[in-house]
Amino acid sequence: MKNIIAGICTLITFGIMGLVYSTGGAYNGGEAGKIIKDIGNRTATTNKNNAPKEKSDRQKEDEALNALREKAGNVGGFKVSDEYKSKCSSCHGVDGSGMQYGKKLMGPKLFGQSEQEIYKKLDDFKAGRKENMIMKGLLMHLNQDDLKRFAKEISEFPSRKAALK
Repeated sequence: MKNIIAGICTLITFGIMGLVYSTGGAYNGGEAGKIIKDIGNRTATTNKNNAPKEKSDRQKEDEALNALREKAGNVGGFKVSDEYKSKCSSCHGVDGSGMQYGKKLMGPKLFGQSEQEIYKKLDDFKAGRKENMIMKGLLMHLNQDDLKRFAKEISEFPSRKAALK
């Protein structure tokens, strides 16, 4: 009887695998898949008359991607802790100014918020009062002192930026 049940389960599993394969794979991409596909299929377009041409959607997306890379990777001028760089800057930007790709918000603006505001939000994410799986995962193993340290560092960003000027 066990062998019959195991055989049926195996057939069902292979049937589902075949169905998924025939429909294009388990991950059809969605928005992220389009971006990856477009990056792979980049082609330069030229205008025969050399007249100014309106930017294509691909060019607009490239500019947005380059702006994100610049924001995330420009750590030379704005000093932040290694913890902030590794946990926060990829979504919130090195200077806490927030990150956006097209119309999608990746990480909201932190710049200019008070230490208390930031600490409360971090604590809410950690406790699950605010829903965000990425934030909860990043904060899961941090204690209250760590949250306070992040809040203090982020609240100092305006004064750090002013010192650069």
